Amino acid sequence: MHEPFLLRPAYKDYLWGGRRLKDDFGKDTDLSPLAESWECSTHPDGESTVAGGRHRGMPLSQVMMENPGYVGSHPLSHGFPPGQLPVLVKLIDASEKLSVQVHPSDGYAREHEGGQPGKTEMWYVLDAGKETELAYGFLHDMDPGTLERAAADGTVPAHLQYVRVKKNDVFFLRAGTVHALGAGALVAEVQENSNLTYRLYDYGRTDKNGRARELHVQKALDVADLKAGIQPRQPMRVLRYEPGFAAELLCRCRYFQTERILLNTERVRGMAGLQTGEGTFNVLLCTDGCGVLCWNGGMIPFFKGDSIFVPASSVLCRLHGKAQLLRVGC
Repeated sequence: MHEPFLLRPAYKDYLWGGRRLKDDFGKDTDLSPLAESWECSTHPDGESTVAGGRHRGMPLSQVMMENPGYVGSHPLSHGFPPGQLPVLVKLIDASEKLSVQVHPSDGYAREHEGGQPGKTEMWYVLDAGKETELAYGFLHDMDPGTLERAAADGTVPAHLQYVRVKKNDVFFLRAGTVHALGAGALVAEVQENSNLTYRLYDYGRTDKNGRARELHVQKALDVADLKAGIQPRQPMRVLRYEPGFAAELLCRCRYFQTERILLNTERVRGMAGLQTGEGTFNVLLCTDGCGVLCWNGGMIPFFKGDSIFVPASSVLCRLHGKAQLLRVGC
């Protein structure tokens, strides 16, 4: 049986980031602004490392390479290079609005991006400002010529559908959906293990060296869904109660499954149980509160912002504390 371990994220200082990952989640980095923490990642553009246990200090991909059973037998785990997980889990602080962007499908990415996977993703909103919006698809049907002209003359935002964003919302973004996260959003992102983003429009912003950020208009035109966007609706969510916790399914798709766990063992004798099967690993991301994950022979205290990797076919673990967690698997 395999034992869980705490992860240390990789950090990104994109220009639209802020301070909330440091102030609210205790992320320890000199990067400023801090836009993203890649909590569980084997991607070469930003790889997590192991923060404790017998794998302490090792890159997560090396751990997966040396212990292939940790990934599990889920079909998604096959077809990836050795050492790679099928998903990537992030925290994102959008102090300013993100670029208008789109991600490719698996088929396009494998053909045009050296065999990489595409990027379908979901966002769970941890917090948002009163005026925070998400651009989600187009207001009306578009054609390539119109969109290309809009990209050239800076009018892309006028064609987008906007949705108000609030705490506890869930948004699922299929590859091909043109989108832009608005200023004031703090989100947890679960996605395919990919870093392919095609920028369509970026408000004329420049980086810290005064250079305009690269756009990828032709690739965006190749992959964007040009039909009018469907107004996103919040999924029906049903709490399932167990002694010491409640859980609800946030998203299930062919690439990943995400649940929210509301842990509260203050009035329960014993602890909430957790064990993975042989099919898939789990990632536990603590979004609020604190607690401890215990098993026979070990324990991991966790706090808001911590992420724990639970290998497939893990030891029987117990959770104790008062916390909210996202549980991600395949």
